[in-house]
Amino acid sequence: MATIAEMLKAFALGFGMDLLGAVLILIVGWWVAGRASALVRHSLKNAKFVDATIKPLAANIVRYLILIFVLIAVLSNFGVQTASIIAVLGAAGLAIGLALQGTLSNIAAGVMILILRPIKVDEFIEAGSVSGTVVEITLFTTLFKTADGVYVSAPNSQIWNSAIKNYSRNPTRRLDIKVGISYDDDVDAALDFLKNLVASDPRVLKDPEPMSFVANLGESSVDLTARGWTSTPDYWATFWDLSRRSKTELEAAGYAIPFPQRDLHIKEGVETASTALPTKAAPAKKPATRSTAAKPATKATAAKTTAAKNPTASKSTTTKS
Repeated sequence: MATIAEMLKAFALGFGMDLLGAVLILIVGWWVAGRASALVRHSLKNAKFVDATIKPLAANIVRYLILIFVLIAVLSNFGVQTASIIAVLGAAGLAIGLALQGTLSNIAAGVMILILRPIKVDEFIEAGSVSGTVVEITLFTTLFKTADGVYVSAPNSQIWNSAIKNYSRNPTRRLDIKVGISYDDDVDAALDFLKNLVASDPRVLKDPEPMSFVANLGESSVDLTARGWTSTPDYWATFWDLSRRSKTELEAAGYAIPFPQRDLHIKEGVETASTALPTKAAPAKKPATRSTAAKPATKATAAKTTAAKNPTASKSTTTKS
């Protein structure tokens, strides 16, 4: 028993020292990984030769690599052989890969985005149902900031598997100013007016030259379009200013900007007129029996009335009879 107690004591002491050493290695390694990641991020922050999209990803890769070495050192401290560690990591990697196919696809998509670089930080893009300014591309997700300041985190696979529309990549963009005029206005004069209006803005490029044309003959207006090119950073400010000026200055020049309306012409036919105009109904004829019976009653009533008014005549008549 004494021998067993000594063996357990020695084992506990050795295991305790190994455990304490592993904890210290883990704490120090975790701290070193965080500091190294921050150092890489800070050193690449002002580096102009490194793309801004790669900077946060490089910091994350450095951190994860250090953590992997820390994990191997912790296991080695317990007497685990390196070959066994590699075998365990390989088996674990296979199991994790089968269980986390979607997550690993995000890593692969992030790598492809960084290699081909269809998007970059500070670019406004639209990919599937997500749109906004790219803030950061990590190993698993892409972070966006929408136009109204909403934070969006989208999986890298969703971005990579969608058609990406990049609004910031090209240096210039085309703007179309659309306005409608009345059918009674001079179309050619209005086209020249719109073209000169767009060309007068200093933010509109001279090459390609601005142009104007009739885009559509609408139900209540002739739809005109003035087209010009501007630099991508000035696109929205130029579009808003020219849209306002096209309305105010066209009206000041005497052009009418109609709103949708519809004229109704009602035609009345013979049947419609006869139905619409009321006819005077003929008075109903009294029944013959009622008319015949009414006449004696009328005569009797008249005689009675005459007798009541002239009692002397009534009395004399009675005497004579």
